[in-house]
Amino acid sequence: MRKAIYACLLLPALLFVQQLQAHNGVIAYAYPLGKIIVDGNLSDWPQDGRRYSVNTLLSETKPSGDDDFSAWFQVGYRQDNRSFYLALTITDNDFVEDTSANVRFNSQDCLELCIDGRHLPFGSGVASFMYSKKLRNINNSFYDPFTSKASWDIMEVAVARNGNTRTYEWRIALGDQFEVGKSIGIDFNIFDKDTDGSFTAHGWGKGSMKIRNPNHLGDVLLLPSKEKLAHVQGKVNWDNGLNEKLPGSVRLISTDQPKRWIQAEVDSTGNYLTEVPEGKYDVSFTDDYYRTDKHVYSTAQQAPHPVVAKAGKQTVITPLILRGIPAPDLIPDKGVLFKFDEATAARVDSFISTYQKYYLIPGVSLALVKDGKMIYHKTYGVRNAVTGKRVDDITLFEAASITKPVFAYVVQRLAERGTIDLDKPLYQYLPYADIEYDERYKLMTARHVLTHRTGFPNWRSMNDDGKLNLRFTPGTDFNYSGEGFEYLKLVVEKITGKKVEQVLQEEVITPIGLYHTFFSRNDSLRAMVANGHYDMLPTFDDLNESPGMAWSMRTEASIFTKFMINLLEQKGLDANTYSTMFKKHSDYKYDPGEEMPRYPSYMGMSLEIRETPYGKTFGHGGNNGDFKCKFEVYQDLKMGYVIFTNSNTSDALLEAFRSFLVEGKDPSTAAH
Repeated sequence: MRKAIYACLLLPALLFVQQLQAHNGVIAYAYPLGKIIVDGNLSDWPQDGRRYSVNTLLSETKPSGDDDFSAWFQVGYRQDNRSFYLALTITDNDFVEDTSANVRFNSQDCLELCIDGRHLPFGSGVASFMYSKKLRNINNSFYDPFTSKASWDIMEVAVARNGNTRTYEWRIALGDQFEVGKSIGIDFNIFDKDTDGSFTAHGWGKGSMKIRNPNHLGDVLLLPSKEKLAHVQGKVNWDNGLNEKLPGSVRLISTDQPKRWIQAEVDSTGNYLTEVPEGKYDVSFTDDYYRTDKHVYSTAQQAPHPVVAKAGKQTVITPLILRGIPAPDLIPDKGVLFKFDEATAARVDSFISTYQKYYLIPGVSLALVKDGKMIYHKTYGVRNAVTGKRVDDITLFEAASITKPVFAYVVQRLAERGTIDLDKPLYQYLPYADIEYDERYKLMTARHVLTHRTGFPNWRSMNDDGKLNLRFTPGTDFNYSGEGFEYLKLVVEKITGKKVEQVLQEEVITPIGLYHTFFSRNDSLRAMVANGHYDMLPTFDDLNESPGMAWSMRTEASIFTKFMINLLEQKGLDANTYSTMFKKHSDYKYDPGEEMPRYPSYMGMSLEIRETPYGKTFGHGGNNGDFKCKFEVYQDLKMGYVIFTNSNTSDALLEAFRSFLVEGKDPSTAAH
């Protein structure tokens, strides 16, 4: 929950395979300007300057027409003060301005400017500046020398309003990053709040994660005065006519000025057309592998395609060819964990390392269990993709929702001793002011929390002012919820008279030996924790001050096997409790068209239970966005695995690993 960013909650989510390839493919051209006064009056801007439309809808809600929302912008620069200038004009017939003390981006009309000053071809940082009458927020990429130091001191901004039109004028001091001839990254999040409560979001180009992903920004070329442009046309093809979606963009890098580069948008037929200054360029795919919804393909480009672009002319580039052969399928017919030796360990290492390349996963912590004991532990990759600092045996990863079964174990130990009654309404222990307006919450019990039957959403919505609500009467249905665990945490602290971390220490950390596991900020954690990553870009986490029982555990694979083996051997709780833990409490719900699981799966007591040909399994996954993980134990086989990653792109690895280790290739997909 602490990672919830407004874009994740409001804007439509993109599949990670799209995010890795996504780029706006939009380009603007900035030329020198005369004297500009930043006052919202554009009369001192060139009247014949090129204008660019802001016409990409980033929200599900749409404006009713151009009068409801439309926008365009101009760009330029001044070399004497090393500054980039931007003028943005918005037409909006329903302007809402929030001047309250609780002003937020989604309570009003608001503008966010996102900039990547270094604009490196293989990743740099974004600084975003949220601006309204009462709002001045900055989101910085901590790892980037330019954006990490960016502040309002490098900004000069003014806004003028004339009827239904607002004009924003910006000057951004680029300092050492200013260089005529180079390209920078720019884009917007323009938020439009109407008095009827509707809320839309707009950008210059594609990509909803502009505040942190430079690949979601458009390109702006800083060009000398009157430099003419050349048209470059090309095509991307599969080498065998395969009917798969093509990459969304290709990259053109100047061989004479490497800081001058752009990405051109590829349409659905594989064609692209763009304008660049005269010169020599290398044209290439953006990555060694291309990912679709089902497959990974090697781009197999031995060298970039050279092209000479001549001003005023159109140059046609030799087609870029994508291999139509998927990268090797590494899933065996039978899982490799049944016979484990040095050769098997090498296959495991190769599998993990290959998936890291396929899906751009920076770091992994892995442990395997066989015959009821840990038989293999290995770490791979880096804690931070920018610094290159390696993952080692003591590197800690966010366990995300794997926190839930650990806390559930604690609650059931308390229940066995009579400290808490799993079927007593929680409000009788501790009323919950956040939901007391709805009398139905008084039916909610600890058992409902542990089986995800509280009626709570997973997390309360920022779009509804953080208000907590019930989707159904507690106990009558299933809905996965972290909110329930946070309420139960407060109840446990009330009835024990102890902070939850002391309870965890007494009930699970010390008895099982889960040392080197933390739930909130401390000096040791700061020194050992890995950075999370979105699309190979590190995220900064100041670490939560208080523990969250739905998401905040940090640990590593070898230590966590102690908890797995404890459950496998059914220690610490009596047999009846374990029987209840591993039985079905709720069926999962699936959306229309959603892929069904290979084997029957359902919710136990804070554990996912699966019924496979190898017997029952228990486990849980975790997803904090920039960290993803999973553990699973095959009860009859007495084997299992736990894998932690510091990446948003590791779903394919986590889903494939059980097949690689135990279950083998799915016969229903073998033909594909």
